[in-house]
Amino acid sequence: MILYPAIDLKDGQCVRLLRGDMLAATVFGDDPAAQALKFQDAGCEWLHLVDLNGAFAGAPVNASAVEAILKSVRVPVQLGGGIRDLATIEMWLSKGLARVILGTAAVEDPDLVRRAARAFPGQVAVGIDARKGFVATKGWATETNVQATDLARSFEDAGVAAIIYTDIDRDGAMQGPNIAATEALARAVSIPVIASGGVSTLADLVALRDTGVIAGAISGRALYDGAIDLQTALKALKT
Repeated sequence: MILYPAIDLKDGQCVRLLRGDMLAATVFGDDPAAQALKFQDAGCEWLHLVDLNGAFAGAPVNASAVEAILKSVRVPVQLGGGIRDLATIEMWLSKGLARVILGTAAVEDPDLVRRAARAFPGQVAVGIDARKGFVATKGWATETNVQATDLARSFEDAGVAAIIYTDIDRDGAMQGPNIAATEALARAVSIPVIASGGVSTLADLVALRDTGVIAGAISGRALYDGAIDLQTALKALKT
């Protein structure tokens, strides 16, 4: 199972939100590229970035911070937030991004996901952010009546590289991930599923890995707070 350290970008800074609330942001640093290098030096295999402002604006906002990270690190980087058309997808991939994550677009324009996945094999993921099993979009500000599992299944034949599943009520709360819901989703589809939201201890990571069906896990606040030591976690997940 791959551990993805998360760098959430708001106003050019590294932050973590509590349950997606932009007004409940904790700033962890004002040099995202330096933070990315720290994660790389600790041995991470991937980085997970989110343009939080972009998720609300519907277009890239923290592009300069993302570009600085891409110029600084060698490990592959995935990005979500504000990516809602083919031109933006092409722009980010041309700048060296390994994978784009489509969240709002997956609900509002599923054909875009299919076209992008065909055009860029292995480089398009779907972000499914759910509150009590129902998908939320536009930076989690808009709730829908779409069930997370139904949305995931609708992309079974689309060729997407992964599904990033976030339980919004767990995100940033340091209360543990929703392992049962994530495992159920992973068993419902053949697409690799990456867990996000609430991963706050080494035990959480081991429990996700031990389901045998979850391909990856994203952690942010716990790495910044020191609740998870990245090197220790990476070593543990390899055994």
